[in-house]
Amino acid sequence: MDTLNKYRDIIEKSLSDIVAVPSRYTHVKDRTVFDRNSDNYLIVREGWTKGYHEHHCVVHIEIIDGKVWIQRDGIEHGIATDLERAGIPKSDIVLGFQPPEVRPYTEYAAA
Repeated sequence: MDTLNKYRDIIEKSLSDIVAVPSRYTHVKDRTVFDRNSDNYLIVREGWTKGYHEHHCVVHIEIIDGKVWIQRDGIEHGIATDLERAGIPKSDIVLGFQPPEVRPYTEYAAA
């Protein structure tokens, strides 16, 4: 299997595993959104909280030029750890939510 499809499969499985765990928030539902054409992978949360409609992105991952860019990470333990354990090396993970000048000081790829 080529690297791109391997990364796609890892991301999809990791996000699916997260939403499969029952949430403590029974009033909202987490859903996965996968688009292999544009290489965007999301967890979207939707529901109602005390009369307020909740709808937002919990996780957003993109594959850009062969690297896995974490654009949004609202997971308590951090999605990067899951991706690493599943086989994506730190050198191919970019913390896109970090400012570009900070990225070289993380354990992950700068871009």
